[in-house]
Amino acid sequence: MDVETLLKHDCRAPRYTSYPTAAQFTGEIGPADYAGWLGRLDPDAPASLYLHVPFCRSLCWYCGCNMQVVRRRRPTDAYADVLLREIDLVAERLPSPLPVGQVHWGGGTPMTLGAGRLIAVVERLRRRFAIAADAALALEVDPRIAAPADILDLRPVGLTHASIGVQDFDPDVQHAINRVQSVETTRRAVGLLRDIGVRDINFDLIYGLPGQTEAGFARTIAQAHRLAPDRIALFGYAHVPWMKRHQRLIDAERLPDAAARLRLFALAEDLLLDLGYDKIGIDHFARPDSELARAARRGRLRRNFQGYTSDACHTVLGFGASAIGGLPDGFIQNAAAARDYRDRIAGGGLATVRGVVRTGDDRLRGDVIERLMCDFEVDLGAVCRAHGLAPGQFDVDGRRLDAFRADGLVAVDGDVLRITAAGRPLARAVASLFDTHLAPDAVRHSRAV
Repeated sequence: MDVETLLKHDCRAPRYTSYPTAAQFTGEIGPADYAGWLGRLDPDAPASLYLHVPFCRSLCWYCGCNMQVVRRRRPTDAYADVLLREIDLVAERLPSPLPVGQVHWGGGTPMTLGAGRLIAVVERLRRRFAIAADAALALEVDPRIAAPADILDLRPVGLTHASIGVQDFDPDVQHAINRVQSVETTRRAVGLLRDIGVRDINFDLIYGLPGQTEAGFARTIAQAHRLAPDRIALFGYAHVPWMKRHQRLIDAERLPDAAARLRLFALAEDLLLDLGYDKIGIDHFARPDSELARAARRGRLRRNFQGYTSDACHTVLGFGASAIGGLPDGFIQNAAAARDYRDRIAGGGLATVRGVVRTGDDRLRGDVIERLMCDFEVDLGAVCRAHGLAPGQFDVDGRRLDAFRADGLVAVDGDVLRITAAGRPLARAVASLFDTHLAPDAVRHSRAV
């Protein structure tokens, strides 16, 4: 890895889990727009569902999610009731119950609702949507609050996938980010999840945290591997205290610099590949027999708000505070504050507060960006033809593209643009060449590397 060259081309860029990205959402899109988009959905086209629970029992200082600390049951019980009502309100605006192949719970910590409430919400989803018998049901799990009985009580949900936040097993790093979670606690949760039928378990690991060393992160990789996760998501920590005030609790002087971050990622990548994982996209690793790895080999890998996925759906309906949905017409987002979300649903309307319409050019560029983020290669001519256009419809920054080429980070062969092995850590930066919405001073985005 040529650290110096990568840093020379580093920039701030979105993670491209949608295009246009959430930075382009505006208040011009509201409940009426969302209702109209729902009513125009093809009743035979499958959809996926995402449910957001914005509650945690404690504050992890690195967290960039929409969440609040709640330790009482009343707020979480009330929130579950609002989720039930929102499901009804959305379903009433559909032409008919949509077929559903995937349901994802995220947060926050979904299990703060308790097994009984989670089961009740899933039962409501089954009544309002045509959820397939073999549908994937995924849940983010925090082993620190998941007692054995809590996990075992989830058996009726029919969970197939689970994601566990590990971040780092090093005690010094854990104390520096206020998230203490032992290997044994994680091992117990993995075993219980397997016992209730979960077939695919993901671990989230983070590089770039305060106090991390290469030796310590190597131990974390080895400890994680011994717990046999099917997938590992290796994220770079985004230190944005101007957006997430609680990140000011982190000692910024202990954060690895840009070069050290790259070395941590390269170390983890080498170790995971040696352990037999396939690399998926920019930051995921999966066992060769996993759904994600098979999708990648077949050229069917997708990217949406849940990250890399084998989900082929073009419609994702979001429920809960701050939840984002993606439909053929555009993207929408619910009110972020739990109280605002509750009040909007209680008033009998949808909770949409912002969004963006997708133009034909957005769809074209979105397909290009998705292929670069998933395959590190795109046939620009083929994408144009798929959209009924002649090749050469892209306005890109030629000087930046030439600079990438000069340093061996990308290669161009006719209409095919390929990110080289050396340039893959800069995939987000290369994808940003096709982003006509991105402002040059987009400080809200993290560094590409």
